[in-house]
Amino acid sequence: MDYEIVMYSRFSPCPYVRRAKRVFERENIPYREMLIDQDPVAKQRVLDWTGFLSVPTIIVARPGEDLPYEDPAPLAAGESPRNVDRGSMITEPGEIPLENWLRKHGFLK
Repeated sequence: MDYEIVMYSRFSPCPYVRRAKRVFERENIPYREMLIDQDPVAKQRVLDWTGFLSVPTIIVARPGEDLPYEDPAPLAAGESPRNVDRGSMITEPGEIPLENWLRKHGFLK
């Protein structure tokens, strides 16, 4: 089964979102964007997953779905989600961690 990238982000500019978009565009990786400031369900999901309104929160999903294809690994109590590879999810990644995560899931060679 093929998977797709879904990026939960905000309409307003954010350096982390811009960085992720640059990586996707440079590597020609298609993604679907869910705007948490315009979608209350998406906003609540990000809050539930990360404990914050952390964007981008990027997931690997089955085509057309908005949830990770498997439950993301839990965060330790009080742990920041930034740059943490949670399996099917990564939040606020730097360029190298994002590339490594994409490679792990077969989106990059």
